This record gives sequence, structure tokens and C-alpha cells, in this order.
Amino acid sequence: MQYPVTKRAFGLAILVLSGLQLMVVLDGTVMILALPRVQEQLGLSNAGSAWTVTAYGLPFAGLMLLGGRLGDSFGRKRMLIMGVALFTLASALCGTAQNEAWLIAARALQGTGAAIAAPTAFALVASTFAPGPARNQAVAIFGSMVGIGSVGGLVIGGALTQVDWRWIFWINVPIGILIVIGALYELRDTEHHRTSLDVRGAVLGTLACAAIVFGATEGPEMGWGSPIILGALIGGLVLLLAFVFAERNVLNPLLPWSLFDSRDRVISFVAIFLASGVLGATTFFVAQFLQNVLGYSPLMAGLASIPFTLGAGVGTGIASKAVQFVQPRWLLFGAALVLAAGLAFGSTLDRSVHYFPTLLILLGVVGACVGMTIVILPLCVLVGVDMANIGPLSAVGQMFMNMGTPFAVGLLSPVALSRTLSLGGKSGKVTEMTSTQIGALGSGYMLVLGVCAIGTAIMGVLALTLRYTPAQLAQAQHAQDEAQKN
Repeated sequence: MQYPVTKRAFGLAILVLSGLQLMVVLDGTVMILALPRVQEQLGLSNAGSAWTVTAYGLPFAGLMLLGGRLGDSFGRKRMLIMGVALFTLASALCGTAQNEAWLIAARALQGTGAAIAAPTAFALVASTFAPGPARNQAVAIFGSMVGIGSVGGLVIGGALTQVDWRWIFWINVPIGILIVIGALYELRDTEHHRTSLDVRGAVLGTLACAAIVFGATEGPEMGWGSPIILGALIGGLVLLLAFVFAERNVLNPLLPWSLFDSRDRVISFVAIFLASGVLGATTFFVAQFLQNVLGYSPLMAGLASIPFTLGAGVGTGIASKAVQFVQPRWLLFGAALVLAAGLAFGSTLDRSVHYFPTLLILLGVVGACVGMTIVILPLCVLVGVDMANIGPLSAVGQMFMNMGTPFAVGLLSPVALSRTLSLGGKSGKVTEMTSTQIGALGSGYMLVLGVCAIGTAIMGVLALTLRYTPAQLAQAQHAQDEAQKN
């Protein structure tokens, strides 16, 4: 095989691939910070605010496995370019949105583009760079975009929102165009062969999740007895059953049931979903609390959230070393215990709280605990797996990780609204609320942290049932590294 880069990783190719990764990660962060401004200018409902995040996350997670298969079938370079082009077009539509429906539809299109482009990007790292130091450096650069994007998204998103929230989307347009041009010029397509695509499974699974989340999110505002809400919930369950049946009777399913043959692996998938939900909900509602209740500007809220991301980095580093000596169940249970305690404490806070030292320490500790879980759980999924199944299992684990946030935000937004309304608050523009109503709004946000504490405790209890040893996780870690190099 001929590689466009053989002796060094740095060059246009890695800029294209890591630029895509950075753009996708940034887009998941900046929307959360911009949301109060968007809500103010477009008059988003409470459910509409949640949908701006959920509409991106559901198709991104639900179609990701199909996106990877598309790259295998039609060429990864071709699908990356198509995915980036769709993402760029959707970003332009988001930036010009004039109402709630327009923005939510464009966000769903964005998530679809990301689901097509993102799975092929990492595979192209392996096929573009020669084995050895060049590929290892390229993998490291590509992987670092998650951390850079998480921190950068807070600062860049806050700064752009300070000027105009539309710029968080418009900035993707020139970047997306440059990525497409760079990909056309620098990347080489991979060998591919047509295989059967489980489009039916991808569509059924995504629609089922969307229908259930829609019913739960819109229920408090439309009424739980509404035919639309009942139809969405019942329809979602029917679609979910249809998805399960379809996956059992298809030649090349997106979710082969053989991947769920281990009790410990199933528990790991459930724990990943819960951890992702806690992470997404905490990030979403804390950002709203900082801006809507404490009165922070978008830039201040972004800067104030950096300790959470830095704490996650510290937790990741600790977990990577600790899994070699300590049984993962004890590490996960300990992290869950501290995280649940931190979130339970956070649920008691109100608008009188000071950033230093209370929020600063709380965000750092919560971030560190989350960082530990998101390193250990994916390794648990790969224990005892041969090299041929590491890729599919990693992809499924990533799907559960990405699915947690839209589910949590969609399902917990009604919980926050119900608490706010019960205390005399209201939904709508914060600038039109009284001091008492803003206090009720903050109470709704913080109640979600209490619910997240319960979810974290459940995750900790599940983790105690895992039977993996440090040696098994070390082997899984080595296998994962080898799979990334080959």
C-alpha cells in the first residue's frame, strides 16, 4: 500500500483529519453555552432548548454505525467528504435559522453529517500514515482533539456567542470547505467492497429513540394525555421492538447479538450509557445555571467550566495507570461514590453560591470522577475480545457513549421544568422573569443534579458486579492500542 505520508505525521493530511474531529467535538460543546442567547432571540420553548442538543445527538449516535459501514462499502475518503459537506451545509442553515423548527431540523442534519464523516476519519488515519512512529504520532494528534475541543469549545464558543450566537455555526462553513478541499487534494481512498447495509436497522433504532425522547420531552408542556404524546411514546416502543426483531433477522446487522453474549459486557454497556447521560446532563444544566441564574456571560460561563474539563483530564490519567493494579469494579465504585456525593451536594445549591471555592472545587472533582469512568468502562467492553471484534465493539461502545447525552437532556428537561413550575417559576425568557422566578429556575436545574446522583449510584452498584481483573484490562488496553496501529 502506498502512503502519502511515510516518515512524518505532521502535514496537510493530519490537519484535515484532526480538523474534522475538532469541528465535531466543538459543535457538541458550543451549543450548550450559546443556548441562553438562542433561547432569548428565537423564543425557544423549554422543550425546544433541549431539542437543540438532542436533535444533534440522536442522529449522530444512532447513525454512527451505519456511517462506518458506508465508508467500508463506498470508500472512506468519499464518505468523509460527503459527511463534511452535509455538516457544513447544515451549519450554514443553523446560522441562518429564523425559528425553533428551522434550527432543530438543521441540527438534526448536522448530526447526520457528523455520523457519516466521523467514523471514517479515524480509519483514514490508519490507512493514510505508514505503520510505526508516523502513524503513532498521527493517532496521538487525532486523539488529542477531543481534549482540545472540549476546552477550546468552552472558550471559543463563549467568545463567539458573546458577539453573536450565529457565529458558532457560521465558523464551521469556511473550516468545512477547507477540510473538503484538503481531503480531495491530500487523502487517498481506501480499498472498499460493497456489503449489505442495515439501513432499516439504523433508521428504526434512531426513530425509536427520537419518538420516545420526544414524548418525554414534550409531555409536560403538551400534557401527558395528549394523543400526540401518547402516540409518540407508544410508537417509539413499537419501533424499538421492530428494531430488535429486524436485527435478529438481517444478514449484516448493525448490532450483532453475539456482541452481547457476556453478562459483564452488557453491564459495561449500560454503565457507559449512564455515565454518558450524567456527563451530558451535568454539562448542559450547569451551563444554564451559570448563565440564566448566576448571570454569567457566555464567555465567563465557558471559562468557569474549564476546571470540569481539566479535572476530566486528570481523572483520565489516573485511571489509565490505576487499572493496571486495582480491580476496575473498585475504581468505578469509588469514582461513582464520590461523583454521586458531589452531585447530591450540587443539587442543594442556589443562586447565592460563590464560584470560588465552592463551584471551582465541585466542578474539578466531578470532572475527575467522570474522566475515570470514561476510560475504564470502554476497556471493560474489550476484555476477552479477539482482534477482529475490537473495532465493532469499540464502535458500539462509542454509540452508547454518544447516545447518553441526548437521552439525558431530553428526559431530564421536563424534570427541571416541573420543579420550576411547582415553585412559581415559568419557562421562557430569563430577562422577563422576576427574582423569585429565576430562583425557581435554578432549583429546577439543580434538581437534575440530584437525579444524576441517583443514576451515578446505580452505575456504581452495577460496577460492583463486574468480575474483571487488572491483568484482563491491561490486556484489553494493549489490544486496543494494537488495533489502532494496524
